[in-house]
Amino acid sequence: MKRVMVLTGGGDCPGLNAVIRAIVKRADQEKDWEVIGSIESFNGILREPTEIVMLDDAKVAGIHVQGGTIIGTVNKGGPFAWPVKNNDGSWTTVDRSDEMIRKLSYMGVDAVINIGGDGSQRISQKLFEKGLNIIGVPKTIDNDLAATDFTFGFQTAVQIATEAVDKLVTTAASHNRVFILEVMGRDAGWIATHAAIAGGADVCLIPEIPYKLDKVIEKVNSRYHKGRGFCNIVVAEGALPHGGFATGENTHEVGNEHIRLGGIGEKLMLDLVHAGIEADIRTMVLGHLQRGGTPMAYDRVLATEFGVKAFEMVLEGQFGHMVAYRHPHINAVPFTEALIHPKLVKPRGDIVRTAKGVGIEFGD
Repeated sequence: MKRVMVLTGGGDCPGLNAVIRAIVKRADQEKDWEVIGSIESFNGILREPTEIVMLDDAKVAGIHVQGGTIIGTVNKGGPFAWPVKNNDGSWTTVDRSDEMIRKLSYMGVDAVINIGGDGSQRISQKLFEKGLNIIGVPKTIDNDLAATDFTFGFQTAVQIATEAVDKLVTTAASHNRVFILEVMGRDAGWIATHAAIAGGADVCLIPEIPYKLDKVIEKVNSRYHKGRGFCNIVVAEGALPHGGFATGENTHEVGNEHIRLGGIGEKLMLDLVHAGIEADIRTMVLGHLQRGGTPMAYDRVLATEFGVKAFEMVLEGQFGHMVAYRHPHINAVPFTEALIHPKLVKPRGDIVRTAKGVGIEFGD
């Protein structure tokens, strides 16, 4: 029997289980392949004892409707930065990639399918350069991988954010309030922009367009007459004021290099209050609700297409490549092409022009 290993890394995302299920079901048709899963990305291989599970039809039955991932995920550690505690209690990281590749060979793994976002696929590229037969499947609710039109999970996250905007509109109108909804989006404002358009927000602040506070104030004031009115603002967690910085803090987690973003909604509220906005202002952080729950039909279909294509790429030996959706086709693109630059919202692009066309203020 030939063996393919599947793993899921980075933040969880609606549709991960649908990819796993598609890989298993497609592999089952070949009869001479079996699928195994590594628990919590590459960590399951590196741990002693290893944490590996067999993935068969019974194991994946019905999981396409479930959020999360049945094999777990993690956004720190990994083969190139494995956390090790020193004798003095401090922590450092070591490179265990060569050891892991030898271990995979010993386990009889013929190929690896790595389902993850930008960070996960950079690991895939480095492992491919070391000789590992590896294929990537793009996963991120931020939709910021350049080689693919969409990543699964994005549409579900947008739907959740849009429903939040819808609900805040009614309560804002009832109380003549300004509501600030903070959504995910570290470097890319796709979720914020789509949710602002779909939900009819008045202001949308994203990382790609540093905002000027006076522009936001002008828009808020325009929504009020004799003290009555309301205003809804959608802000991506990575948004920043003109000449300023994104709001966040160092995680101090070993193996996690990211700054933990968050708090821009609260900062914006305080800035508006200090600027003299008299309306009652409230903030809401949507947070990990955007990652959880049942994936919508679009993401289940896209995830299934990715899973089937990934296994067929294994059969064809297209290693060093990532699955990509380029309408209307599901293609294979080299990791080097997929990772050359992130896909960001273009300040002069169609989606921003559309949003401004319906009166949404970006603060520029």
